[in-house]
Amino acid sequence: MRIGILTVSDRASRGEYEDLGGPAIEEWLKRVIATEWVSERRLVPDGVESVRHALLDLCDHAAADLILTTGGTGPSPSDRTPEATSSVVAKELPGFGELMRRVSLETVPTAILSRQIAGIRGKTLIINLPGKPRSIEVCLAAVFPAVPYCLDLIGAGRIETHESLVAAFRPSS
Repeated sequence: MRIGILTVSDRASRGEYEDLGGPAIEEWLKRVIATEWVSERRLVPDGVESVRHALLDLCDHAAADLILTTGGTGPSPSDRTPEATSSVVAKELPGFGELMRRVSLETVPTAILSRQIAGIRGKTLIINLPGKPRSIEVCLAAVFPAVPYCLDLIGAGRIETHESLVAAFRPSS
């Protein structure tokens, strides 16, 4: 199981700001995933081309089963992660973004400004997450129960979770 973690940030990519999002994702996954997995970390500046290039590299060359992005999902002019994601996926999965915004609204009214999306490219599931570590945790906890079954359906690697932390849902056969 290979998981791509892509941080999108102008300041972090220039070394002006510490990347907090990527490490927050990786730490959350270490707690929750029971299956052996390897992370592929990337840090790129904001922008459609930089994000698109990193996503294509993680999907097509690094063979990531799952890619989690952080950053670039807001309304500012430089926030272009959803556009880059849309340009590389064959199918969008709007329920991921809808659920992440709904659960985030329970803690912060500005969650309506977030534009996270998710989609599938080949055998890779890509999910855009917000940039703040606390928001990342809230969003991952909400959507991750569906991730293992989605990976099964698209022919990606299999993920098992620590059920006491995240109960993955797979329909009984």
